[in-house]
Amino acid sequence: MKRVWRVFASAFTLSVVLLGVFFLTSSTVFASPLAQKQLSDTATPIKHVVVIFQENVSFDHYFATYPHATNPAGEPAFYARPGTSFVNGLNGFLLTHNPNLANPARLDRSQALTCDQDHGYTDEQKAYDHGLADKFVQFTEGGSCQSSSIVMDYYDGNTVTALWNYAQHYAMSDNSFDTVYGPSTPGALNLISGQTHGASAASSVIDGTVIGDPDPLYDDCSGGNTITMSGRNVGDLLNARNITWGWFEGGFKPSATTNGTAVCGSSHNNIGGNSVRDYIPHHQPFQYYKSTANPHHLPPSSTDMIGRTDQANHQYDLQDFWTAVNAGKMPAVSFLKAAAYQDGHAGYSDPLDEQHFLVNTINQLERRPEWQSTAVIIAYDDSDGWYDHVTAPIVSPSDTSADALTGDGMCGIARTGAYQGRCGYGPRLPLFVISPSAKRNFVDHSLTDQTSILRFIEDNWWLGRIGDQSFDARAGSLFNMFNFFGWPFGDRLFLDPITGEPIRD
Repeated sequence: MKRVWRVFASAFTLSVVLLGVFFLTSSTVFASPLAQKQLSDTATPIKHVVVIFQENVSFDHYFATYPHATNPAGEPAFYARPGTSFVNGLNGFLLTHNPNLANPARLDRSQALTCDQDHGYTDEQKAYDHGLADKFVQFTEGGSCQSSSIVMDYYDGNTVTALWNYAQHYAMSDNSFDTVYGPSTPGALNLISGQTHGASAASSVIDGTVIGDPDPLYDDCSGGNTITMSGRNVGDLLNARNITWGWFEGGFKPSATTNGTAVCGSSHNNIGGNSVRDYIPHHQPFQYYKSTANPHHLPPSSTDMIGRTDQANHQYDLQDFWTAVNAGKMPAVSFLKAAAYQDGHAGYSDPLDEQHFLVNTINQLERRPEWQSTAVIIAYDDSDGWYDHVTAPIVSPSDTSADALTGDGMCGIARTGAYQGRCGYGPRLPLFVISPSAKRNFVDHSLTDQTSILRFIEDNWWLGRIGDQSFDARAGSLFNMFNFFGWPFGDRLFLDPITGEPIRD
């Protein structure tokens, strides 16, 4: 009897410890001193976060009919597993009686290369038209598009096959939003700081807030319209805790150096045979901050210093990530940015080139011993203006001359003292958590945004908040997409980078 009691007592003690470790709410992680001690420097079993930050996709553009694919002959087939959850996608009425000037239509694999849509801060608000989401054809159709209705169109699991298969095996959100309306730079800045205010003057700035795509001043490869950002970003928080991290971007390594100035001239051909410059300066958010910039694109001083502070200052070429990983030195926090031809941005990239990058990256990570303690987060910087039928709640009103969501010069009723030019949340975007500890075949409906990723990093490493009206303070939690009590929960899923279909490894 004593032995039974000891077993019961031990089990009870373990349960109490686990509860102390993983007492989670919708937006905050709480852990007792005992839990903190047992988990060392993280609040969860996740020791490595890899954020893959892609370009310009609305949720409906990739998942309008999930989990139902058309499956025509000659395209990779997709069949949903029994019990697959439905998403808030396009129902029959929205597909056939849409309030916009055109109905959404399916794009197949032969239409992977498309024109770029209008994704300006003001025009996106006009497209959502007081929440009716009925003026996309008038306001976000791209100027180079031959058809004005293509802005309404979508892919299914026969083209974005890998992402649909990742959704079957891991966790996906159908209620995650761009933190604010607008293009790439605001999305990238919100990812790392939750803040687009604090910019130096430029043509893409209003009331001190970034609403367009100016280049970073602290970058040799930038163009003429440049800005700097004040305040802190997550790199500053990680440095204060001596936690390894880095932003790794394709094409960051200079193709040449002239009088000490970096030249970013490397390029690749996309599936259409078009040459695309690899590096895009306004996609690199840390270069806007003096504290985290590497203006001359200097390489790391050694493999051991990747993720640590040296001449590279945590800003690297994408290949440096794999150099560190293959040496068993994966940083705790890594942001991966594909070379432009693989980042998914319409106009110069596409879902098939993007699939190559995503699948090859995740397949390699899954073969690593660090995989059991890794979480890969796939997210997007903006919607490109592609149609999505869900209008986000207004959590950040604004009344600048650039606002137009609820009337001319209006995005709700601005609060006294709040930073302006941050109308949000913006359009709905895809979001994935791919990890052994992700819930399996799970669709999260809780409200999140780009800064939820920032908040997850802050909470996992006990970093604190950015402050100064950063959106991280109000961001919804990603913890609902994880199953830490069942960890490790999911096994590895290896996909074919060409078809996106599962393969044996």
